[in-house]
Amino acid sequence: MTVLKTAIATYPHTKGLKDGTVSVPGVQFEHVEIAPIIGAFRRMCRTLDFDVCEMAITTYLTAKAHDKQFTALPVFVLRQFHHSPIVYNIKSGVQSPKDLEGKKVGVRAYTVTTGVWTRGILATEYGVDLDKITWVVVDEEHVQEYRKPANVIERPGANLAEMLLKGEIAAAIGVGKVDSPNVKPL
Repeated sequence: MTVLKTAIATYPHTKGLKDGTVSVPGVQFEHVEIAPIIGAFRRMCRTLDFDVCEMAITTYLTAKAHDKQFTALPVFVLRQFHHSPIVYNIKSGVQSPKDLEGKKVGVRAYTVTTGVWTRGILATEYGVDLDKITWVVVDEEHVQEYRKPANVIERPGANLAEMLLKGEIAAAIGVGKVDSPNVKPL
């Protein structure tokens, strides 16, 4: 029997595979629990720790662009609507997406899927010049070889929600709900 070291999160649609109620003849899955699952993305990109690994599409595309030797299967275990993850501090002077130009916007890492989608939406639907925004990242990229654009600054370990509340950044992508009357969805 083939044993596959596997890293996938537990969702309603993956539960059966993980608990064994769904099986593949001739294959035994050795599930490795990693929470949050994004930790598995980094391990897969850097050290190929798994035989099977859930991975965000932008992480996969970045990895392939840097010659990482693995293959994607067109199975999307998690998909989200990316029009709503950007929030802003109402004291920042931002009233519309175009107002982000000239400001600092935080995102966990530059190539995270939510950030990539949101930047694309800002540019294509709202005409925002992404080069006029200073992007503030607080975590490492999954793919070490990736080089960020010149308008990206690093604040390793910083908390985006706290930075937003203090006015250090005008907006943030993917921070979830920030409990403050001064923070609203863009």
